[in-house]
Amino acid sequence: MLTDEMKEKLVESALGVRRWAYAPYSEYAVGAALLTSSGKVYDGVNIENAAYPTSMCAERVAVFKAVSEGEKNFPAIAVATSNGGTPCGACRQVLSEFGSDTIVLIVNGEGKIIQETTIADLLPGAFGPEDLPEQPK
Repeated sequence: MLTDEMKEKLVESALGVRRWAYAPYSEYAVGAALLTSSGKVYDGVNIENAAYPTSMCAERVAVFKAVSEGEKNFPAIAVATSNGGTPCGACRQVLSEFGSDTIVLIVNGEGKIIQETTIADLLPGAFGPEDLPEQPK
C-alpha cells in the first residue's frame, strides 16, 4: 500500500531532481522518483543529446539505476514535469517489464498530483516475456 507520506516523499524527490535535468534542446525538464520494494527510492532526470535518438528519459534512468543495484520490484513511481506530462511509450514499456501494477503519480511543476494510475492503465496490451517464443533450455 502506498501511503500518503510515501506519495509526498516521491513527489518531493521527483520535483527536486528536475533541476539536474539536461534539457538544452526541449527545455522540458523531467524528474522521476522510483520506489522499490526494499523501500529505497531511485531518482532520474531526462538527459538530452544533440543526436536526439540517444537521449534518455528520466523514468528509464531511474529504472536502470535501480536494476543496476539489484532492484526489480517497483511499487510506485512519481514523474514530475512542468505541465504534468505522462511517461512516453518507451518508458511505459520498460516499466511494464517489472510489473504492470506499478502505481504512477503524474505531477505538475507545482507538486500537485494530477493523475494517479498504473502502468497497466497507461499501456494496455503491453508486450511482455509471455509474448516471446519459448526458448529451449
